[in-house]
Amino acid sequence: MKWGFFMADLTPKHVSDSMTSQVQIIMPEHINGYHRLFGGQLVEWIDVVAGVVARRHSNCNVTTAFIDHLHFKAPAYANDTVVIKGRMTYVGRTSMEVRVDAFVESLDGKRELVNRAYLVVVALDENERPVEVPKLILDTPEDEAEWEAGRRRSLLRKQRREEEKALLRQIEEHGAV
Repeated sequence: MKWGFFMADLTPKHVSDSMTSQVQIIMPEHINGYHRLFGGQLVEWIDVVAGVVARRHSNCNVTTAFIDHLHFKAPAYANDTVVIKGRMTYVGRTSMEVRVDAFVESLDGKRELVNRAYLVVVALDENERPVEVPKLILDTPEDEAEWEAGRRRSLLRKQRREEEKALLRQIEEHGAV
């Protein structure tokens, strides 16, 4: 299926330009047998928020390429309010790293972090091929720290891909590890 497309504007953007929030109330259909939020449901919401952040940054359709460091810190239960916040942390040539934090918000407005995830999202052109994305303007020390951490995670992901390729070649050549 093709979607509407227009030429991407590569003007650098601030982290704040693409920040996104989503709020959900956990309903009975979102819980598992332990009356906790299904992890997969939270991952779906996280993926949507990351996609919106990346679309706002790139002005393009996007696809999730990698979920990195998905960390469930605490449970969420039926009738909890879940606040999900996404922000751009790092950009490459065609890919973007998005941090998504999920909080349970109590009725008095206090928030407890229940999940943090980093997702790598790739911008796509009208032929669903990767396309260049705008650079990221870092305005705060937090932006700079996230950028540096994102750069390191990017290097680690590349290293893991190379190790996986080498392992697959070894398996193909020798039939086993």
